[in-house]
Amino acid sequence: MRQVVLKHPVDHKPRADDFQIVDTDRPACRDGGVVVKLSHVSMDPYVGARLRGRHMGEPAPRPGEEAIPGHGVGVVVESRSDALKDGDAVHLMEAGWRDYAAADAGAVRTISTDAIAPQAYLGVLGMPGLTAWAGMTQLAKVKEGETVLIDAAAGAVGGTAGQIARARGAARVVGIAGGAQKCALVTGTYGFDACIDYRAPGWEAALKDALGDGIDVHFENVSSDILNLALTRMKPYGRAILCGLAAHYQTGQPAPGINFGPIIGARASLHGLVVYDFYDRWDAFTGEIAPFVRAGEITIAEDIAAGLNAAPGAFERLMDGHNRGKALIAL
Repeated sequence: MRQVVLKHPVDHKPRADDFQIVDTDRPACRDGGVVVKLSHVSMDPYVGARLRGRHMGEPAPRPGEEAIPGHGVGVVVESRSDALKDGDAVHLMEAGWRDYAAADAGAVRTISTDAIAPQAYLGVLGMPGLTAWAGMTQLAKVKEGETVLIDAAAGAVGGTAGQIARARGAARVVGIAGGAQKCALVTGTYGFDACIDYRAPGWEAALKDALGDGIDVHFENVSSDILNLALTRMKPYGRAILCGLAAHYQTGQPAPGINFGPIIGARASLHGLVVYDFYDRWDAFTGEIAPFVRAGEITIAEDIAAGLNAAPGAFERLMDGHNRGKALIAL
C-alpha cells in the first residue's frame, strides 16, 4: 500500500514539500482486530501542530515511517473479531493518510450509510461535529431565542455549531469568516442569519450592527483578539466557548491575553472545550444529529483532495485557510 509521511522533522507551518508518499506493506490483522480499506481520510487544522509535537502532548509522527495522523472511514476487508465482519462500514480514529489501516475492534465504530455518505462521519458526524455539539449543547446549552456568534464559521466545526444552535432554537446566528466566498457559504449553505467578512473595511462596526442587542453565546475558534471583541458585546450571564486558537497554532507563540473587564461586567462564563472529553457521548451526539443529516437540515460543504498524491498540496491550502468546508482525502 501507499502512505503519506513526513520527509523530515518540521518546526514551521507545514508546506506541501514537507511530505512524501512511500510504499509499505499492508498492515497485518491482529487477534481481536480488523484491517480496513479506507475510502476517505480527514485533514484537520490541529494536525499542523501535531506534526511539530505541539498538540496535547502527542508526539510527532516519525519522518519516513509513520503515516500522517487523521481519522478515516472505510470497509472492513479482514476481521479477527466476533464484533465485526468483512464488508462492515466503519469509522476509526487512528486511520492515517494511507490506503489500509489496522485497528483493534474496540477502536472502530460501525457506521450507518443509510442516506448518509460515509465521509459525513469525518465532518458533521465526526470529530468536528462532536466538537460543535459538545460546545453548543453540553457546555453553552443554547436555548430558544438566544443570539449566537461563531468565528471560523465556514469551517467544519463552526458551520456545524451554527446549525446545531439553530436546531436548538437560537433566534439569531451570526458568523465571522474570511472573504466573500466563505461568507456566502456560511449564509447560503449553512443558513446563518449573517456573516461578517473580517477582511472587509469596517467589519467591526458591521459586526456590532449584526449582533443587535448583544451575544448570549460566543463560540471561539480563532484568536484571543476576536474573543476580546466578542466579550464587549456579551449580554449579562452570556457564555463563551473556547474551542480553538487557529490563528496561533503555527506561530509557536502564546495568544495575547484576555481583557477581564468585559467578563466581569457581563458576569460572563468562559468554558474551555477539548473534544476528547466527550468521546464517551458519541452515541448521544450521533443519535441527535444523524436525523438532521439524513433530512438535509444539517450539512457541511466538503473540500475533497482526489487521492494521496493531492494530499500534501491540499493540506498546505488548509494550513493557509484556503479550504472551503471540511478538508478530506478521497482514496
